[in-house]
Amino acid sequence: MFQLKATHKVVKDYFAEIHRLTQLGAVHEGAVAPAFANLLRAAAQPFGWTLAEQYARTGSGGQAVRIDGALLDSFRLARGYWEAKDSADDLDAEISRKLAAGYPQDNILFQSPARMVVIQQGQQVWDAPVETPDALVAGLRAFFTYQPPAFERWQQAVEEFKAVVPELAAALLELIEGERRDNEGFIDAFGRFADLCRAAINRNISDQAVEEMLIQHLLTERIFRRVFDNPDFVGRNVIAREIEEAARALTSQRFSRRDFFRPLDRFYGAIETTAATINDFSEKQGFLNTVYEQFFQGFSVEVADTHGIVYTPQAIVDFMVRSVEALLQREFGRSLADSGVHLLDPFVGTGNFILRVMRHLAEIGRLGSLPQKYAHELHCNEVMLLPYYIAAMNIEHEYYELTGQYAPFAGICLVDTFELAEDIQPSLFAPENTARVQAQQGQEITVIIGNPPYNVGQVNENDNNKNRKYATMDKRVRETYSKDSRATNKNALADPYVKAVRWAADRIGGEGIVAFVSNNGFLDGVATDGMRKHLADDFDAIYILDLGGNVRKNPKLSGT
Repeated sequence: MFQLKATHKVVKDYFAEIHRLTQLGAVHEGAVAPAFANLLRAAAQPFGWTLAEQYARTGSGGQAVRIDGALLDSFRLARGYWEAKDSADDLDAEISRKLAAGYPQDNILFQSPARMVVIQQGQQVWDAPVETPDALVAGLRAFFTYQPPAFERWQQAVEEFKAVVPELAAALLELIEGERRDNEGFIDAFGRFADLCRAAINRNISDQAVEEMLIQHLLTERIFRRVFDNPDFVGRNVIAREIEEAARALTSQRFSRRDFFRPLDRFYGAIETTAATINDFSEKQGFLNTVYEQFFQGFSVEVADTHGIVYTPQAIVDFMVRSVEALLQREFGRSLADSGVHLLDPFVGTGNFILRVMRHLAEIGRLGSLPQKYAHELHCNEVMLLPYYIAAMNIEHEYYELTGQYAPFAGICLVDTFELAEDIQPSLFAPENTARVQAQQGQEITVIIGNPPYNVGQVNENDNNKNRKYATMDKRVRETYSKDSRATNKNALADPYVKAVRWAADRIGGEGIVAFVSNNGFLDGVATDGMRKHLADDFDAIYILDLGGNVRKNPKLSGT
């Protein structure tokens, strides 16, 4: 699939740009690197790869490194890395320095306008001048066409099993429905599990949605055990433990879990082998997120859409956490690291904001405060099962990485944050989950941070993904934002991010900070004039960085 040729316009443009910059004396790395980045993008396009510039990852020695670029495939696997240098650099010395710093050596291209070096599996496989189009394209071909054996097996597995996973999920659904008719033990266990789901997530949740949660658990449980090297996750996690009880009841009679999933053994093996080649935990997580989205979510796409699942860009998360720290110090004379400063992410997803706060404590030299924070002062909620699993594991892993000690994270709850505003709160899944929710509700919160969903889901495929109703939150929006709006059409106030802002303003009480990333519709929308009025009344200071994103006007901007 390498299609770049010496005669292509992008190659000619590259040499023309390098010549122009040389004439101007602009030969430093920052000036010449963009021209080469354009070449990489053009060569990557036929492969379906994306160039991620300034790519941060964990180096081979455990330290953080930032590489000029990484080529990511559709599963977020890094197919190659790129490090740019200028003509004045001693390229050999720079390569030695970068490799000593922990840069990856599986497939990395070091490049200056005059020379290209490619290292694969720790061996230098290409070193030649690239001052002519033919030489440049030859070096790029060596870089782009290399594929580690594990990745090759993974590609074969993707093609082979893309139809098998949905078929197996459908067979599992048929089996569950049959056991719900004939297996008394499973009937009781499923009923208890469904009741717990309705208590924690949505009182109107359908049996079909509960079945899908059970199927997702069965399909992905092995991944959590093996890929994350966490064989005790199901036993330790309070939610996974409850679901596993229903799964065991399902397998108690005619169903052998091992035999049933045997057709997927090679697929799971390919996932495990590929993940084992990834040293950086966040890269591994990105790969597994994509595996989940493309294979195991499958029949639950509608559920995902109603919740508006998005992954917040890391740069935005970094900015928000640092901004909260700065404002805490300036406005309240406190720090995120201080005892008594409680932080809540009400829509935690896979845990990115909590992870960033934990790293922030280390960055500001306050890592000693993390055990107290982790045990008592970091809180988060998630309504969907698989993101909840992933967030719990991510947060526990990050704590281990930072402290060298494992401790379960008790600050995460499987619960719908908006439901917490309702007057009646039934038992929320397991007793431990209920206790966590109650402890969170009784706690004064100093900081609320996160990315509210752009949809709120019914968790029911039969309702055409309509956003569900929340009596208390809808009433609060009605009696504040809607009441004081002069607009005739107030449909925009039904957006979940509007509910999230209303909920957060109520929850934070008399003192604290709310930091959300949302679409920008409330800034000048006709229907949100009442919302703007109440924000001005509720808060002493409001800081807005408008990135120009509105998911309602451009769905591709989800989460911006």
